[in-house]
Amino acid sequence: MKTSRPDRRRFIIYSFFFICFLCALASINEVRFDSLLKFGSCALSNINAPNSTSTANVLLAQNSSSDDEIRILFGILTLPDQYQRRHFLRMIYGTQTPVGATVDVKFVFCNLTKEDQKVLVALEILRYDDIIILNCKENMNKGKTYTYFSSLPEMFNDTKGPNRPYHYVMKTDDDAYFRLQSLVDSLKPLPRQDLYYGYVIPCPSMDPFVHYMSGMGYLISWDIVEWIRESDIPKNHLEGPEDKIFGDWIREGHRAKNRYNAKWSMYNFPEPPTRCTHELWPDTIAVHLLKNQEKWITTLKYFNVTDNLKPSKLYHIP
Repeated sequence: MKTSRPDRRRFIIYSFFFICFLCALASINEVRFDSLLKFGSCALSNINAPNSTSTANVLLAQNSSSDDEIRILFGILTLPDQYQRRHFLRMIYGTQTPVGATVDVKFVFCNLTKEDQKVLVALEILRYDDIIILNCKENMNKGKTYTYFSSLPEMFNDTKGPNRPYHYVMKTDDDAYFRLQSLVDSLKPLPRQDLYYGYVIPCPSMDPFVHYMSGMGYLISWDIVEWIRESDIPKNHLEGPEDKIFGDWIREGHRAKNRYNAKWSMYNFPEPPTRCTHELWPDTIAVHLLKNQEKWITTLKYFNVTDNLKPSKLYHIP
């Protein structure tokens, strides 16, 4: 039997609409699939890379953590010919790794005057890079301390703005032993501006605003270092006991509204006994007047400085 003409027409119409339906369905699915791909790509990019806010927070946290670390220039005033003492002190401070601070230990003295110094000191600098040579004639109480502090802003010329090279600068002697971690821990709660830190003189005094800090070791904030370079007060008052003269500068310049007396964590070696001495004890930042090897060894043994020595087949130390 032959299909009637109306049936054929109906079949063609149905087929046409069915094809149109399939095309529309395919188009809709393509749009959905493309959206799905874009969504997945976006999700993956968010997983692989933090958003801008998160990145900013990370960078801020890194900067804050960097700012929290204390930076100290630890200047040991000594003499050019003291080669053995410098080597010894390099061992003392090179085996200390304080947490929460960067401590740059430098040996400070005036111009070289001998031919052997020019060779030997140059070799030290090549090997250790830890020496500052001031433009002065060697002295104790005729301006060496002033030259030390006043020269630093020019030596470390990035002194403007928030990124000053150091928060604090220490002046100490080569007969003093500092426990760097104890020093750093004592500084953490203190201001980083207008600070004067040390052992108050006279020995019985506990008031840091009355007199001055002992020359065994005193520390100041960087803004006071800059003031020493710029002010006429220190320039016009150079000669005399250096620690007392320094205290005079601070008083006359109305500086150091923040002061910290580290007594009795800083003290002179117990023997011979005086009003400035103290027995060795755990709560120690610095011990002064270690004038001979016996006193150094007694002090180092008390603080167990070789406890971290690891056993080895290469040596035997009873």
